[in-house]
Amino acid sequence: MKEKRSHKFIVYQMMFHLWGSTNTDLAFNGSCQRNGVTKFIDVSLNALKALAKKGFTHIYATGIIEHATMEDFSAYGSPLDHPSIVKGRAGSPFAIKDYYDVNPFLATDPAKRMEEFEEMLERIHACGLYLILDFVPNHLARQYHSDKKPKGIIDFGVNDQTDKSFDPNNNFYYLPGTQFSVPDGLDIPIPYSIPYIEIPAKVSGNNVFSAQPSKDDWFETVKLNYGIDFQHGEKTYFDPIPDTWLKLLDVLTYWTNKGIDSFRCDMAEMVPVEFWAYVIPKIKAINPQVTFIAEIYQPYRYQDYIYRGGFDYLYDKVGLYDALRRLMEEKPEATVEDITRVWQHESGEFSEHMLRFLENHDETRINSPGFAQHNLWSTIPAMVITACLHHGPIMTYMGQEFGEMANEVEGFNLAQDRTTMFDFWRIETHQRWMNQGQFDGAQLTKEEKQLDDFYVNLFQFVHTHPAIQEGHFFDLQYAQNEHYPKRKVYSFLRYTSKEKLLIVCNFDSQQYYSLDIQLPALAKEMMKVSQFKLKLIQAFVPPAVNEHIQQADEAMLPPNSAYVFMIS
Repeated sequence: MKEKRSHKFIVYQMMFHLWGSTNTDLAFNGSCQRNGVTKFIDVSLNALKALAKKGFTHIYATGIIEHATMEDFSAYGSPLDHPSIVKGRAGSPFAIKDYYDVNPFLATDPAKRMEEFEEMLERIHACGLYLILDFVPNHLARQYHSDKKPKGIIDFGVNDQTDKSFDPNNNFYYLPGTQFSVPDGLDIPIPYSIPYIEIPAKVSGNNVFSAQPSKDDWFETVKLNYGIDFQHGEKTYFDPIPDTWLKLLDVLTYWTNKGIDSFRCDMAEMVPVEFWAYVIPKIKAINPQVTFIAEIYQPYRYQDYIYRGGFDYLYDKVGLYDALRRLMEEKPEATVEDITRVWQHESGEFSEHMLRFLENHDETRINSPGFAQHNLWSTIPAMVITACLHHGPIMTYMGQEFGEMANEVEGFNLAQDRTTMFDFWRIETHQRWMNQGQFDGAQLTKEEKQLDDFYVNLFQFVHTHPAIQEGHFFDLQYAQNEHYPKRKVYSFLRYTSKEKLLIVCNFDSQQYYSLDIQLPALAKEMMKVSQFKLKLIQAFVPPAVNEHIQQADEAMLPPNSAYVFMIS
């Protein structure tokens, strides 16, 4: 049994099929053979040691479980998917077509794909790292079929009564008397002559009760039925336990027994909290150290999914991420008071349960025109707050640490601000960091190395300071005088009985600010200090600032910077 982990772990998200790609000669809508794809063997001991050295503790590998794809692996037991219901040549990582298998294209020998995955998992654990796997409970691929399911497992939908729009023991929702129609306006790279037939049409994954969803809907997926009758006032039928619950408990048990350390639960809020309250304790009975992370965007539901549902961590997107992004973009309405509101009204009482980030596969890259490309170093104050505000976990997305722009048009993905999930491609900065298997960043530009150094130094700081790992938090904004720049500078304390830190962050991209931080009587009382001194122990500053000052000026906080003082 592994020892209990700190809440303050550091997650590295990899879009798995892109992670190991070294090809630079890429074709629009290219196949995995043409453009290249990660193999499990690419996640080598050298690669894992390099990630651990950077300070990462957990790997969130997106796109491991087998999903619908336009690639043909029927020779290896994986049925061919109809291209009209697949997004991109690679397909969506969240359109699962076999919960008990991994993607064949990730294996050097597709016939031995599960063995290769298990060997990779052993390497991850050998390096002291943990693996987070996607669990997609809300929807499945339209052509779900498991060729690797254990004996006794029955596929989703096999026993459904398809003449009923809803039945508590159906796995899917149906539209009797209809036939599914492929959305208009799709540009499918693989020609097909045989139409896709689905009679009756199933309800699409984003709760679209239409036989012809739009191309912007989750048309490639079908909604799973947890015993909620959406067409009749969302009446629930949870007793007896619905068949879908039992099937998904089997799935989670299967992967837990393989040694998975954590599950990132896709769109967890679209699944009833009662299911999580049922299934999470059963998995933790198998391995108490397994953790559950919920993708959730409605703050009023946070408390329910933590205390009733049993989740260990929730995405803090509609909260800290949104507040920091406004500040990084220097929106006219942006103010650091938004940060105070986040911890007060959304996550203050359960801050250790919030997983915080500035990038993931759904959000635009920081270094893109629509975000902060004009001011990349706004990353410094924002990431320091993301990492240090409370003692929950933090996450970064592969390439974020180098300022990846994601400005290429790959195929299905046409947005020049996000890394594609749907295409066989590459991540350009990450390729140069890999440096043909050296994992030393030798091909990175000077600025990319400087940004990477900031992340490494920040993670080292997080790992080595108990006040950040497990200390109390105190917001100082309310106690500052009229000269304090309350819209641009955010100050807070993190402290234990043995270590007390003052952290000050400046979001202004131009202005230096004089530091005259007031510690109120309540903060001194809580920290048990009266007379004290401040010593600057860490200065996170942009390279342009570093080039002009040999030693940080403790009295002036530079633009886009963060200072950490020890209180003694």
